[in-house]
Amino acid sequence: MATLLHRIGRLAFRRRGLAVLLWVVVLGAVGAAAVSTTSTSTTGLTLPGTESQRAIDLLDEKFPAVNADGASATIVLRAPDGQDIGDAGPKKAVTATLKDIRGSSSRITDVSDPFADETVSEDGTTAYAQVTYTVKETELTDAEYDGIDRAMDAGRDRGLTVEGTGDALPVAGESSTPEIIGFALAGLILVITFGSLAAAGLPLVTALLGVGVSLAAITALGSVFDMNGNTSMLAMMLGIAVGIDYALFIVSRYRAERAAGHDAREAAARANGTAGSAVVFAGLTVVIALAGLAVVNLPVLTTMGVAAAGAVAVAVLVAVTLVPALLGFAGDRVLGRSRGRTAAHASPVTGKRTVAQRWVGLVLRRPVAALLVSVIGLGTVAVPVSGLKLGLPDDGSQPVSTTQRRAYDMLTESFGPGFNGPLTVTVDDSDPQAAHDAADSLTQDIGKLPDVAAVTSATFNEAGDTAVLTVVPKSGPSSDATKDLVAAIRKLTAGTETDTGTRAMVTGTTALNIDMSGKFSDAMVPYLMLVVALAFLVLVLVFRSLLVPLKAALGFLLSVLAALGAVVAVFQWGWLADLIGLEQTGPITSLMPILLVGIVFGLAMDYQVFLVTRMREAYVHGADARTAIESGFRSSATVVTAAALIMITVFTGFVGSHDLTIKSIGFGLAVAVACDAFVVRMTLVPAVLALLGDRAWWLPRRLDRLVPDVDIEGGKLTGGAQPPSDRTLVLTRSGTAQR
Repeated sequence: MATLLHRIGRLAFRRRGLAVLLWVVVLGAVGAAAVSTTSTSTTGLTLPGTESQRAIDLLDEKFPAVNADGASATIVLRAPDGQDIGDAGPKKAVTATLKDIRGSSSRITDVSDPFADETVSEDGTTAYAQVTYTVKETELTDAEYDGIDRAMDAGRDRGLTVEGTGDALPVAGESSTPEIIGFALAGLILVITFGSLAAAGLPLVTALLGVGVSLAAITALGSVFDMNGNTSMLAMMLGIAVGIDYALFIVSRYRAERAAGHDAREAAARANGTAGSAVVFAGLTVVIALAGLAVVNLPVLTTMGVAAAGAVAVAVLVAVTLVPALLGFAGDRVLGRSRGRTAAHASPVTGKRTVAQRWVGLVLRRPVAALLVSVIGLGTVAVPVSGLKLGLPDDGSQPVSTTQRRAYDMLTESFGPGFNGPLTVTVDDSDPQAAHDAADSLTQDIGKLPDVAAVTSATFNEAGDTAVLTVVPKSGPSSDATKDLVAAIRKLTAGTETDTGTRAMVTGTTALNIDMSGKFSDAMVPYLMLVVALAFLVLVLVFRSLLVPLKAALGFLLSVLAALGAVVAVFQWGWLADLIGLEQTGPITSLMPILLVGIVFGLAMDYQVFLVTRMREAYVHGADARTAIESGFRSSATVVTAAALIMITVFTGFVGSHDLTIKSIGFGLAVAVACDAFVVRMTLVPAVLALLGDRAWWLPRRLDRLVPDVDIEGGKLTGGAQPPSDRTLVLTRSGTAQR
């Protein structure tokens, strides 16, 4: 691997103009494809294999006249203080407002009449109307969004309080300011780390190009695959973070090679062969973790994982092909004004002990204490994870400045909390009479359940063999009482099918949420086993050791549990919620934990590879175990610290998002990187390696012969290094280690 990347780096440096041109062509090609593609991103979810999804599929089949995929909106209208909505003045204003909404688009199929449909609150102050479209929300135009907004504004001008919710209403646009601030802070960290604008600017440029290619490709593929609205945001988040970090490691190694006396071309080639090898294997672990999300068998999660994995793969390709080319253009400007300091940093011996040397010296003097403090500290932060509750974000989690949140609050106040999360019960049988009898029986039985506010009469299709019941709970969509109600109704439907053979199922947003949570819970253990096993094999290949990969996996578990604990404490319990602009606490988004696990695992392996590779490199070149730890830590601690700070600032930028899923993922990733980089990799790892000594690099002889030598340390580039197999340890029967 090192030899191959050395050749690629040398070629890219020599033919740097061509390398840059090729990437510009790639960006232009995918950009052109993206521009010519109509976006099909959606907020919809499908849950294959669940009862909720089977019920939705049944409704699509049995009620073809109802466009289940069509966009919809609920318009909530409230009379001025002291008046009823049915009074002459407010009623006239309601009628005029709904007429304006009906005229806002030719693709609106119906606007219900709240007075005819009796959708007026008991106190008479508030009413709501349902608006349905013939097309999906992704097909609505800006003119149609503006049209419904203007109609609602006209209603407000008539003295009404008018708010709306549903996918037919425009979502508040995301401000890019937090992300820009995060990117600017990343640039500042690079300037401080390198002391050179050229060296600092190079990772930023390559990261932006890589993200541009990735986002354009995702947009272009949106015409083929259903993309969730958060897919691009997640890809951008990871693409920027790893893109900067991967380039940072190669540029840092280039400066060290120049300080060691190599000319620019050879330094770029060697940096690509050594640091580039670490980038490739680190990126591979991230890709494995993200692509492994497909085991959950949830289409939205699969597309998000694959898209994010693609962004990471692009970042790796950019790092090992474009960075050496740009180093050729930058020349000595990358070295800055501190060539002497760079040389000292690269040297094994320095006149003055750095912060990194003092820290690793402290850890190595007290490895047991460092180990215990790290584990206990992370364990304490992880305690809240025991109270983790999963749910789907609804309009109740939106900022109060949005019309969706205000409509949600109005509906809750006037019609009850359960109105925002009604349940749909389907009843079907090949015998219409049996379907009618079962529907009548279920209507009565469900109405007797304690948490039911109302049950509508059954609505049948034209064939009379399928009915739909709407159940309005007394409790809110995310409450435990509503979850218990769904379980109680499903117990009734199961009894109906057992007794009569008539099939009945429960669906709706709340039921989908419950089924999704169950699906994630069932998939978590298999997913963890898959990614840990695959990444373990990759790390065995990289480090030619069994204990180092095992330690890396256990350290990851500590990091991810601490991150999830922090997420629960803030987003569920409300600790420090004001600090991050969180207006509403509640259950954690269902897909967030498993998505966080996948991403954190990949990023944790990044730091494991970058930090321990330098230790391994020193070890295979003849250093004893303790000296290898010190040398590797000294060589990589500064750049790993910078890389971690960059990731933290990038992820923190996304905490400013209005989208609760992105907000929680950004926060969780920032905490996870801080815990993993500074506690696990820079404290726990050297402590454990010190306790293990030479045994840390032990690999059974039989396995050593089977594992290919990828030469990630670049031993073949130096011409005099011992091959890793010559330093492999075996354990004698007495328990002592021998080379």
